[in-house]
Amino acid sequence: MAGYFEPAAGGAAIALDEVEISILRSLATQLLELIGPGAGESEDPLDALFAEGPERPPEDPALARLFPDAYGEPGRPQDDETRRLAAEFRRFTEGDLRTRKRDDLLAMVRGLDAAAQEAEAGGAVLTLKAEESKQWLGALNDLRLAIASRLDITDEQGAEKLFELPDDDPNKPMVMAYFWLGGLQESLVETLLP
Repeated sequence: MAGYFEPAAGGAAIALDEVEISILRSLATQLLELIGPGAGESEDPLDALFAEGPERPPEDPALARLFPDAYGEPGRPQDDETRRLAAEFRRFTEGDLRTRKRDDLLAMVRGLDAAAQEAEAGGAVLTLKAEESKQWLGALNDLRLAIASRLDITDEQGAEKLFELPDDDPNKPMVMAYFWLGGLQESLVETLLP
């Protein structure tokens, strides 16, 4: 998978083959399913204004990584006051954060669907506007965080050890996806720099 983002008029462009489109779409839809709908979502804007989210962090490690506590340090016990502050912050922010993450992933899926329809001879060039580039950047970051949690990557040293995995390791496809997404993310960031 050699395609990376390059600057394009007001945004970024990338050449993707059918397999790359399929992999990215599959990862994005799986994460969309994991994130699920926001708590208390409503069509009524007034209801949405006063909707409250959960007070506890998600139990799933990938979701906990995507929606971390705002206070305290991960892995360290929290005192009652820190727990209370984290719960209050989560209650008022997690719904909006879930919505933004879903919107970013949906933008990715829509872009990939459009590219798949335009694909000629097994590939397509996907061109993103500046705002779409930012949504893709958010989606790529979330995908990497979710995969990192599944692979138990907590720092760069943990990621470097993945290079030593034998080819027959069952985690090898996720490891390859993790590094590929990192390359895509880095190349997209470079297109956004002045």
